[in-house]
Amino acid sequence: MDIPPTPSVIRVLVGRRLLLGVTGSIAAYKAVDLASRLTQAGALVDVVLTEAARRFVSPLTFSSVTARHTYTDDDLWGSPDSHVLHVGLGKEAELIVVAPATANTLAKLAAGNGDSLLSLAALATRAPLILAPAMDAGMFDHPATQANLATLFQRGAIIVGPVEGRMASGLVGQGRMVEPGDLVGHIRRVLGRGRALSGRRVLVTAGGTHEPIDPVRVIANRSSGKQGFALAQAALDRGAEVTLISGPSALPTPVGAERVDVETAEAMRREVELRLDGTDILLMAAAVADFRPPDLAPDKLKRSAGPIDLHLEPTPDILGMVAEWRRRSGGPKAVVGFAAESRDLVGQARQKVKAKGLDLIVANDITDPNAGFAVDTNRVTFIDAAESVQELPLMSKADVAEAVLDRVETLLRS
Repeated sequence: MDIPPTPSVIRVLVGRRLLLGVTGSIAAYKAVDLASRLTQAGALVDVVLTEAARRFVSPLTFSSVTARHTYTDDDLWGSPDSHVLHVGLGKEAELIVVAPATANTLAKLAAGNGDSLLSLAALATRAPLILAPAMDAGMFDHPATQANLATLFQRGAIIVGPVEGRMASGLVGQGRMVEPGDLVGHIRRVLGRGRALSGRRVLVTAGGTHEPIDPVRVIANRSSGKQGFALAQAALDRGAEVTLISGPSALPTPVGAERVDVETAEAMRREVELRLDGTDILLMAAAVADFRPPDLAPDKLKRSAGPIDLHLEPTPDILGMVAEWRRRSGGPKAVVGFAAESRDLVGQARQKVKAKGLDLIVANDITDPNAGFAVDTNRVTFIDAAESVQELPLMSKADVAEAVLDRVETLLRS
């Protein structure tokens, strides 16, 4: 029996040098989680703690999760080469993230103050800067804080948050630091700039559609949307402009993607057609319902009325519409379809490649317990327009998405 793979690293983060500045806020505990997530994803994370931050969390805590030395102001003054430490940290960093960023730290950065290792490194770097403010209620809205944020924004800093919620003081307001998972998304977005798909417009469909029977009930399928959302994230990581058209799903929107929520196959067809002009890459990962009731019952169907005869008609053929569009206009440049099959996987997928004029189809066997619906792994087979077949091993859906985008890049080059 196959053992599902462990969670994969994040390709856009592997080997990237990040400088994480942690300042004096109770939200410093979130920075530990952030440093751990980034390290597990493959990044090289150097952490700098301000003196105030050390009152909340120790350097050893960060060193334990990053397996790297954690820097403090003691390092700035405590070694013969300390006078260039801030220059080295600033020069090596591909991105600086200050999380949490207190009102005091924002004021120092806006004024160009160089009285700590963190502020000196920020002055010495030319890397992008992400700031995640965290402060008690009322402090964020203060005109001085807003003026400092405006200055930093004008210089190119990326401001993430804060969000509204309950503070350590017991007050409720805007000032809570965003969650580490959200910050990872913003970090990926920045590091994806200038990569292979920069300037490309990618349209992704994801999730299953719901076809209403009455005001309460629908015909649906088991699609979670995980594979389509992973494709959207992988495209963002490569610098693309991404629009994600999703059937009903509670999955979080990848940072940087434009999300369009739909319910039915017809609604998805309309949204895809509206965006085909100018789309470079179309990734059709949605599990679109093949059938729908021709009429919606005006009232809830009652069990007491006895058995019902449910007549179904085919839903719109979205890939067929795309094929006709390509014949007329030539675009999109690459179209990838998906096929979830329960028998004759390769044969069924080959027919679909031909019938829909696809460049590539990604087929998976829904009877495989470790692949397909509602799981984090998938086992897929690629069949291209030349009918060549490539079977991939069991892997995470994130890794499947990377493999799909690798093939798309090859298609674009050819």
